[in-house]
Amino acid sequence: MSTIEQIRAKLASLAPTELSLQDDSHRHAGHAGAASGGGHFELFIVSERFAGLSRVARHRLIYDCLGDMMRREIHALSIDARTPGEVEK
Repeated sequence: MSTIEQIRAKLASLAPTELSLQDDSHRHAGHAGAASGGGHFELFIVSERFAGLSRVARHRLIYDCLGDMMRREIHALSIDARTPGEVEK
């Protein structure tokens, strides 16, 4: 299973209504984080689970879902986490 597939599987517990994940690792070739094998990813996720949570709390929820991947497979993760109502505006 690819890293992208693993990330998607772990985030499924948030019941996202929309999820876009991009691997930007190629843009960071030669970067110290790339040398350790961790990738750079950009995430856009929409879930009702984010309702009432601050931006920091949303990020923590995502990090909790990803667990150890944040120490190995993922070096950097850019996150845009919204509720369905925030996307509609």
